[in-house]
Formats: sequence, structure tokens, C-alpha cells
Amino acid sequence: MTPMSAPVGSDRPFLNRRLAAFGTTIFAEMSALAARTGSINLGQGFPDTDGPAEIAEAAVRAIRDGRGNQYPPGPGVPELRRAIAAHQQRFYGLGYDPDTEVLVTAGATEAIAAALLALLEPGDEVIALEPFYDSYAACIAMAGAVRVPLTLRAPDFRPDLDALRDAITPRTRLLLLNTPHNPTGTVLTREELAAIAELAVERDLLVVTDEVYEHLVFEGGHTPLASLPGMRERTVTISSAGKTFSFTGWKVGWITAPPALVSAVRSAKQFLTYVSSGPFQYAVAEALALPDTYYDAFRADLAAKRDLLTEGLTAAGLRVFRPQGTYFITTDISPLGEKDGLAFCRSLPERCGVVAIPNQVFYDDVEAGATQVRWAFCKKTEVLREAVDRLRAL
Repeated sequence: MTPMSAPVGSDRPFLNRRLAAFGTTIFAEMSALAARTGSINLGQGFPDTDGPAEIAEAAVRAIRDGRGNQYPPGPGVPELRRAIAAHQQRFYGLGYDPDTEVLVTAGATEAIAAALLALLEPGDEVIALEPFYDSYAACIAMAGAVRVPLTLRAPDFRPDLDALRDAITPRTRLLLLNTPHNPTGTVLTREELAAIAELAVERDLLVVTDEVYEHLVFEGGHTPLASLPGMRERTVTISSAGKTFSFTGWKVGWITAPPALVSAVRSAKQFLTYVSSGPFQYAVAEALALPDTYYDAFRADLAAKRDLLTEGLTAAGLRVFRPQGTYFITTDISPLGEKDGLAFCRSLPERCGVVAIPNQVFYDDVEAGATQVRWAFCKKTEVLREAVDRLRAL
């Protein structure tokens, strides 16, 4: 065999240029660092305990009964679609037709990808709250669209609504919102959402809302944007079972939206995973029907863990921005004399055996998040206590 003088395709990089800026995710890097060093992983947002035993048993029962072991229906199994519609009615008074206005996806991650790939064309502008979850930037890039950040700034991380109005141009197609917000823990108020809704209606914009932490609001409550005047017909609402029921590996997500928007998103989704999570869909249908006591206890447990880690991070010398919701606490490391969150996080395992995530990777304006670090508190209480003890080394 004659050796080649150069790799195949060497005249052009293998990776699509739209994705050239997106290498290995920070979550993969930091989780690998935690495993390699034996550190406590407060980086990636997954629980270290499973969700309700009766819901796990429902998945086992579905597998044994042969429900979902083969391809489920493209839109999702009817039982889950009905349960999602009932959930939206029960908690928010929003009525959705389970046959035409609900679509089941492979987690919220696929829902975001399918929605953006379906609704955007090259050159469209998307306004997103910054810092933003990393898949938002990648999916906007894959669609050939342009992201326009609306930066949430410390210490309160509230949206500047005047800046939002100024950011809208004739090329703006879509607003991408996340509330409760990862990584800052900000929960948009009804007044802020009403102002955003007014702008969306005035400028005839589509809106995609990521509401996966809807049941993890510790003060006040969650208001879906679709519940406000003029928004139901233009909003794709995304949520998932992973965060609410602590089964993140099941990858069961969904969208609710008017039929035309569901149809558009489904057109993209069918060429991504086609279908997924068959037996787990039946289990999640049962989970969504759990009584209010489950949701209340889940929220109270996470609120107590938030407070435990907040106190520990404060005692370690960090400036803590107490979150209103989600799994995460954002801190400022500058009181420790630190200026680079990425370098800080990479050195943290050796310094005290804990892993966290640097917020700067969620910013286009890297300087705005340079000294911010995100910590996940969705862990066992004893794990958080051990992490707090280790952080005293700072």
C-alpha cells in the first residue's frame, strides 16, 4: 500500500467551520478532571441519587411489558403527550392539544436543537440571555444564524429591557429565553416577562423558552411566557423530566406550542433522533402525575442544599450570588485574588479536591464572566458537606 503524502481532505479542516469554535465541552473536560483526580464534582449538573423508586419501577414495568422497546410514535407515546398537556393545565392553566401541540424529544437538548434548526435560516439573528448554556451557541451556529447576547450582569443578573429593545433589528427572528436561568439562577419576574412579551408581539418575533428548571424556583414561582397575552401563538416552550425527577440519563424532553410550530420543529427533530427513550416515556407519564407533595418536597430539599453550599462558599471567601432557582450557584472569585475562572477551576482539584465550572465559557463577552464560577448543589447532603470542608483550603 502506497503511503499518502498528506491526510485525506487536508486542504480543508474536517470540522464544519460553523462548529470550529466548539471543541470538547467544558462539562466533559471538568468531569474527566474530577474522575482523574478523585475530586468532588460540583461541575456538571446531574444528581448523585436517582429519582422516585416508583417511577424507576414504572420504567422497568414498561420494558417487561414490551411497551416502548420498539420505535415509539414519532410525536411521543400518547400517554406521555396527554400527561404533558395535563401538567401544563394543572400548574399554569395552559391548554394544549396532546395530539397536535405536544412533541416529545430526546431531552431538552434535542428540543433546543430541533427548534432552532427548524425556525432559523442563515443570517437570522437570535437574541439570547448571556451567559447562555453552551448548546444554544452551537445550535444557532449550526443553523447559520447569528447570536446577539443580552448580557445579565452581576450582582443581580437582571435583563436590561432597554438594551433588549435596542438589540432588535429587522433581521431578528427569534428570542431564546431561559428561566429559571442557568447558570445565574435568575428567575424572570412576571413584569420582566410581560415587557419581553410586549416587544415580541410588537416586532412579531418567535420565542423559544427553555424552562427545564420550572419546578426549582425557591422564592416566588415560575411564570411560563406562553401564559402571557399574545405569546401562546408565537412561543415554543421546552422542558424535560431530567431535572424535575432526577433521571437525567433518560433523556425525555418535550415542547408545547401551536400546531404549526410543533409541525415545524418535528420536521427537524425526525432527522435528528427520529424517536428515543421508548419505555422511559411511559414512566415519565406517571411521574408528571405525582402529587403536589412530591414537587414541594423536591423543591424544599434542593433549597436546603442551596443554603448549605451558599454558606460554605461564603465561608471559603467567595462572593456568592444567591440563586432564586435551578441547581446552581454563581460566585465571584476575585475576593480570593483570582482573576481567571478557567485557570481557577483547572487548579481547584489539586488545591482542594473539588471541581466547578468557569462561567466565562458561557459568555461571548468573556470579560463579563471572567471571575465567575458555577457550583452545582444537586448532590447528597453529605457530599456537599465534604465539599464545604475541602473548600476551606482556599
